[in-house]
Amino acid sequence: MFNATERSSRNLLAFAIALFIFLVSLANPIIAQDWPQWQGENRDGTWNETGTLKKFPSDGPKILWRTPIANGFAGPAVAGDRVYVFDFEMLEGDATPNPGKKSEVKGRERLHCLDAKTGKQIWVQPYDCQYKLSYPNGPRSTPTVDGDRVYTLGAEGNLYCFNTENGDIIWNKDLKKEYNLELAPHWGFASHPLIDGDKLFCLSGIDNCVVVAFDKMTGKELWKSLSAKSQGYCPPTIIEAGGTKQLLVWHPESLNSLNPDDGSLYWSVAMEPAYEMSIIAPIHYQDYVYAAALQGTSVLLKLDNDKPAVTEVWRGHGVHPDHNPPLVVDDCIYGVDEQGHLRCIDLQTGDRKWEALATATNERPANSTTGFIVKNNDHFYIMTEQGILIIAEFSPEAYKELDRAKILEPTSRTSNRNVVWSHPAFAHKCMFARNDKEIVCVSLAAESDSNGK
Repeated sequence: MFNATERSSRNLLAFAIALFIFLVSLANPIIAQDWPQWQGENRDGTWNETGTLKKFPSDGPKILWRTPIANGFAGPAVAGDRVYVFDFEMLEGDATPNPGKKSEVKGRERLHCLDAKTGKQIWVQPYDCQYKLSYPNGPRSTPTVDGDRVYTLGAEGNLYCFNTENGDIIWNKDLKKEYNLELAPHWGFASHPLIDGDKLFCLSGIDNCVVVAFDKMTGKELWKSLSAKSQGYCPPTIIEAGGTKQLLVWHPESLNSLNPDDGSLYWSVAMEPAYEMSIIAPIHYQDYVYAAALQGTSVLLKLDNDKPAVTEVWRGHGVHPDHNPPLVVDDCIYGVDEQGHLRCIDLQTGDRKWEALATATNERPANSTTGFIVKNNDHFYIMTEQGILIIAEFSPEAYKELDRAKILEPTSRTSNRNVVWSHPAFAHKCMFARNDKEIVCVSLAAESDSNGK
């Protein structure tokens, strides 16, 4: 037993330690939130950074740096003091887009690692690659950073694991060759690799291998599951529901829930989008899953509370984007429809509450119009396909625009216009966005924090 003097000494020591920890925490504020993969830390399009602006400075957005890169639809990822961006250096061929035809081009896919503060290149890792795709503009999938490794999936199915420190290749696979695909999907491999625990999930083939789980450290196949006429383009998604972790995989025939440990099927719901364009990751919100695609394809499912199962609530309503994910906030679905209408949809009924043409090209509807929405506390950032960043507030009653500014030139050619079809990253009180010529870092720090980056 301790005597009174010993107890007093121990109490003083404990108090001193607690005081030291408190003072250190004041001197070293919480590290800014990273954006280490597509759609952010939790793949939900939510950015929890504070001290961000709601209106641009009078002289326009503060551009911190611009760095030249080449073609690609893949968004940047930010982890720690580094930015990872994936591009395609075209060396031979014609990349003029034709939605119904595959074009052949030759070049190199390249993963760039940049300094987040300056944009200067730390390393680059290229490899030769030949495309035979519709829209052969470059890779589609955002890099996925996990600890000291970064994973990329190229447009022709080249899956790589790199060392984040120096770009060394740890392992790589040719998914077309390994899973017996004669050709890549029409618009290329586009599903962003997903890490969960010790597994990497990836859409890989069609015959009992639509989705494959790999050991993330070695690339060894752990299991494969599902057969379909096409793998589609939709990223795998992990959710927790019914007391069970579930892996959601939407291919062009059905939305499926799998056991992520072994790939066995929990439930499946028929859902067939036009042109096999299962693209948008299913959105998990409270007890619901919402999935949608162009031309009126959509479904709202109610998740069972006790087991992995679902009940259909409604179908065919809502917002129907081409390849830009909506968000669900306070029982409202906010998203950009395929014609460019920014819409608010009642989650419970699928009824439209309002729509605006804020994200439309030249303020008029156009096919496959894209707008990437990110929620930041009580406001939203929207990057339009014309390279314009909008700051806005959404509510069930109305859309309120706070400001807008041109950030990038649209450089990717679609059927009738140039576009920016790449989801930006938000980290370190900045937005990191790219087109086919450059990646740019824009400060979004409020004036009082503008010197604190």
